[in-house]
Amino acid sequence: MTERIYGNTPCFLGGKKVSLKDQSTNDRDVLIYGVPWEGAVTWGDYTGAELGPKVIRLNSARYSGYLPELGDIDVLENYTFGDLGDVDVVPADSEETMNRIGKFAGGVWKTGKFPVAFGGDHGITYPIVKALSEEIEGKVGIIHLDAHYDNHPDYEGDLYARSTPFHRIYESESVRNESIVHMGIHGPRNKPETGKYAKEAGASTISVREIRKAGNANDLPALAKKAYDIASEGTEAVYLSICSDVLDFAYNPGGPVDGNGVTSFELLELVHEFAKLGIRGMDYVEVYPQQDTNDNSSHFVTYAVLYALAGNILREQA
Repeated sequence: MTERIYGNTPCFLGGKKVSLKDQSTNDRDVLIYGVPWEGAVTWGDYTGAELGPKVIRLNSARYSGYLPELGDIDVLENYTFGDLGDVDVVPADSEETMNRIGKFAGGVWKTGKFPVAFGGDHGITYPIVKALSEEIEGKVGIIHLDAHYDNHPDYEGDLYARSTPFHRIYESESVRNESIVHMGIHGPRNKPETGKYAKEAGASTISVREIRKAGNANDLPALAKKAYDIASEGTEAVYLSICSDVLDFAYNPGGPVDGNGVTSFELLELVHEFAKLGIRGMDYVEVYPQQDTNDNSSHFVTYAVLYALAGNILREQA
C-alpha cells in the first residue's frame, strides 16, 4: 500500500515515509525532501514554485524505476527510497527559512545517504550547499545547470531571492569558487553584470552553444567530464543543482519563456554522466505547476532523478 506524506500526496516513487528523528532512514539508500519555498518573484511574474514538491511526488506515481535505454537498469531494484516530507518554511521570513533549510539539510547530510531536494525556487541551494560543506569539513564544487547565473547581489534588498543564491555562495567559504560551473547559460534574460560577477568570482561558464556542439559531435560525455573535472578540483564533494529553465521552453512548458535551451535528451545525458563520475547529492528547482496544464515539467523531474541514480549504480558497479 502506497504511503502518503500528506493528504493524497504519495511518497516519491513509492518510497517509505521516514524521519530524521528516529532510525527509519537507516535502511534507505536515497532520501527525498521538498522545500516548498518561494521568495521574491523576479522576472516574468512566474509564481507557484512552492507547489513543486507536492506535484512532483503526485506525478512520480506514474513511473517505475526501469530504464531500458540505459541497458536495462532498474533503479528501484538497486535502491530503496525514503521520503522525509518537506522543510517547514516560513513564507514571510526569508532569513529564518534559509536557517531552517540549512538545519534540515544538515541532518540529511549526516545520514550519509544520497539526498534529492525538490524546490521551491533556486534560493534553497545556498543553505543546502553550506550544510554539506559543514558536514564534510571541506570545500564543495557545484555543477549548476541553468539558463541564468542566479548570482545577483540582491533583489530589491532581499539577499535570498531566487536570482541571488550563487552570489551568496561566492561570498561564503563553503564552496571553492573556481570549482563552480555555470552550465547551460543562455538568453537575454541574463544581465551583463551577471557574467561579470561569475568571472570575478573565478567560476566557469559552459554555455548552451557548447552543449549543443558537443551533442552534435556525440561528445556530451567528454563535455560532462570537463565540467566535472573543474567542479571536483580541490573539493571534497560535488553537488548538482538543476533549474528547470536550463531546458528549452519546448521541453519545459511550465517554466519561464526561455528559448534556445537544452533538449530533454541533452540534460538527461549530462545528469547521467555527472552521476557516473560521482556527485554527493542534487536538487531540482523552479518547477511551476500552476503554469503547466499537463504537468509536463513536473513529470520530467522523475526522469532526471532516475538518470542520476542510474549513473550512481554504474559508478558503484564499475
